[in-house]
Amino acid sequence: MANDVREIFVVSAAGQGHLQPCTQLCNHLNSRNYQTTLVVPSSPAIPSSSFTRQNPLAKILHLTASPGPPRPGPDPLRHKAAQELHDHLADLSNIPDMPLPLCAIVDFQMGWTKEVFWKFHVPVIGFFTFGAYAAAMEWGSWKVRAGDIRPDELRLIPGLPDHMALTISDIKRRPAGPPRGGANRPLGGRGGGGPPKPGDRPPWVPEIEGSVALMFNTCDFLERPFIEYMKTQMGMPVWGVGPLLPETYWKPSDSLLLPERPMKPHHWRQSNYTEDDVARWLDSKPRGSVLYVAFGSEVCPTVEEYPHLASALEESTRPFIWVIQSGSGDGYYPDGLNSKAGERGLIICGWAPQVLILSHKSTGGFLSHCGWNSTVEAIGRGVPILGWPIRGDQFYNAKLVAKHLKVGYGVCEDLQKWLRKKT
Repeated sequence: MANDVREIFVVSAAGQGHLQPCTQLCNHLNSRNYQTTLVVPSSPAIPSSSFTRQNPLAKILHLTASPGPPRPGPDPLRHKAAQELHDHLADLSNIPDMPLPLCAIVDFQMGWTKEVFWKFHVPVIGFFTFGAYAAAMEWGSWKVRAGDIRPDELRLIPGLPDHMALTISDIKRRPAGPPRGGANRPLGGRGGGGPPKPGDRPPWVPEIEGSVALMFNTCDFLERPFIEYMKTQMGMPVWGVGPLLPETYWKPSDSLLLPERPMKPHHWRQSNYTEDDVARWLDSKPRGSVLYVAFGSEVCPTVEEYPHLASALEESTRPFIWVIQSGSGDGYYPDGLNSKAGERGLIICGWAPQVLILSHKSTGGFLSHCGWNSTVEAIGRGVPILGWPIRGDQFYNAKLVAKHLKVGYGVCEDLQKWLRKKT
């Protein structure tokens, strides 16, 4: 590496919702003449060969997997991963005329790596792979002690817009059970994780302590008030560096109708329909008529909610695409819906070409869990969102869509109570 090209380490947590924006961040840094090294926990869900193809200018460093934020007590796997990172940096420091990394951009779920970088005097920038509003609401809820909010109360958070005041629905969360379907793909249920309890300190606070700045996967156009709020509250520079979306997203919509595809399908792209199949089906539908239903790769509605969703799609008489995650358990496939809907419905089992679907003129709406990547993809393509949040920041993203950006609506806030009445 030439001495005048400085290196930046980008540390990602496991999971596509973290790896994708971190990979795109590496791309942007490479385009500005920085060398990058992507640091990730080793996992079958992280295909290093694909990353190398997408980003030939970056390097990748695998660490022993110990995903998620620190838990109380010793963690032998995390200790081993920290030692691996330490050894790598030590090797770099022993190379003549090789400068240490300019900085490390660290996913907040990988905050335990900060201590290693600090030993080598490498400054750390905290990185949030989601938007600024979710972090602002978690921080603000803690500061105004939202745990005692009354059912009829609107509690303002000083420094945030009045129309985003806290309500009882902001602090009520559906229970998030343990992940099912394996540590890397919590399929067949809600998945683990979730926001802090109302009024509690956000769990990411200790993970960003000591950072010289913060980055969010967002931009001023979407979230300027919330970026400014976090800058004021954190007392450090806060930058919106997104949206960090795949390169194909920025291509003209027409160019996505016949997208380039790899010679061999990747394991995470297994599906019962090809991209050409999906494009042809969309071509056959009227403009703006199709409802796209997808809940990402890590969460989904409960098995009790699925039949109601299937019935609603059947009774709507509107064309729809419904993506069912591969590996979902028994009861999650809508038996009989194929024959009832006929050509009006397309049920995709496995991977779906989401950017292509959102870019197509026939797509008129998106029923989404409001994961951050899906949210900004839909907003950028001008597709209205019907938010069905399931865990964590998704609830705040859904409120951002409906109340601040006004590009969608939310489903029934107490869906479980409504379903109990129906049954």
